[in-house]
Amino acid sequence: MKISSSFNAGIMGLYAQSSRLATISQNIANSQTNGFKRLDTEFSSLVTNNSAVLYQAGGVRPNTIREVSDNGSILGTDNALDIAVSDRGLLPVTDMGSVDAGVINLPFKLTTTGSFRPDANGYMSTANGTVLMGWPADQNGVVTPGGRTDSGSLEPIQIEQTKIEAQPTTNMTVSLNLPASATVAGASGAAQDLDLTYFDNLGSEQTLTFRFTPTVPATGSSNAWSVEVIDSATATASNPIADFDMTFYDTQANGGTLNTLTVGTGVTYNSATGELALTTANGPMTIDIGSPAEVGRMTQLDADFRPTSIAKDGAGPSDMSGVSIDRNGFVVAQFESGATRVLYQVPLVDVPNPDGLMALDGQMFAISRESGEFYLWDANTGPVGSTLGFSLEQSSVDLAQELTSLIQTQRAYSSNTKIIETVDRMLEETTNLKR
Repeated sequence: MKISSSFNAGIMGLYAQSSRLATISQNIANSQTNGFKRLDTEFSSLVTNNSAVLYQAGGVRPNTIREVSDNGSILGTDNALDIAVSDRGLLPVTDMGSVDAGVINLPFKLTTTGSFRPDANGYMSTANGTVLMGWPADQNGVVTPGGRTDSGSLEPIQIEQTKIEAQPTTNMTVSLNLPASATVAGASGAAQDLDLTYFDNLGSEQTLTFRFTPTVPATGSSNAWSVEVIDSATATASNPIADFDMTFYDTQANGGTLNTLTVGTGVTYNSATGELALTTANGPMTIDIGSPAEVGRMTQLDADFRPTSIAKDGAGPSDMSGVSIDRNGFVVAQFESGATRVLYQVPLVDVPNPDGLMALDGQMFAISRESGEFYLWDANTGPVGSTLGFSLEQSSVDLAQELTSLIQTQRAYSSNTKIIETVDRMLEETTNLKR
């Protein structure tokens, strides 16, 4: 008798609406949970074998979907390591339990946002034990990315907050003016010294002295200078580490700018980039003085000897003052001296079907057959978007939508109970036929 199929359909309808109520309840409960991805319940009909005469109700089946690809709003915060992602990328993470246990092959998990802070051991983790992962940088702040389709090269990010560091100087930029009157016949020929302080490999201050000696002709002006470079770490005035000669234009078109630079010993010059390369007691150093005819760099004008601009990298010993992440996923340490150094690079993970990821506790996800295999992108490239510090992704739940769905679900549940009540009465009538 087909009336029993109606009874079963009503029961399945109650089950389906109960499942939908469960997802709505979960959504509402997590409407303020950062990074929570809304759940949705879709229904599909069940069809049994039917004849053309009598139809037999098959019922309905609920299917729950987590909308991982639906991003929530970005909320600004005051913590540099509150991290969100601007597009479909996900952050690689693991769990603190596995890190503490010393697991070699750490579980590879994903999340879309997190409020990370260093714990007692320096691991960048959230309150629920989610640990951020990345590729480590070497002592020079250079990151060598590992495999793009495996997570074996990723490490838990660990920051030594009490670290003290010094950075040696390897690059300088110098702009100065040499007095044109010093190369005129009858000038004194006195040398002009430019002292440039730099940091050696131990963070100590050393001095690189550029000694400019004018060439004084018998008549007219030479517009020529000889230069010696003296390193306080090892060299003396009688033993410079490098020397070269310069001449300057006195034409209407290029007057006062560098004309030629002829290298002597211990130095090379790239006229295209304007860089001098020499070796100090602490290693190679590049000094940008400008290219020939470049305005405003190395000049010889009728004015006093004076540097117009000096810049250099490196820093003396100083304590770490903070850590942040930039749009490219680089975790950068700041020091009290103003120096910075890259510590890690956090790649962003992409999968073909984000909605197919397996949901885990703590707004984390795992790769599944439905999601497809992952690929590790550099942040701010490809389809994954960029990493946003001082930011958290809010829940993707829309409370107005959920409350509306709640009313619809209640009505649908009540309607299914009416089916069961009706079938019960019809079966009662059928039973009464025997009386």
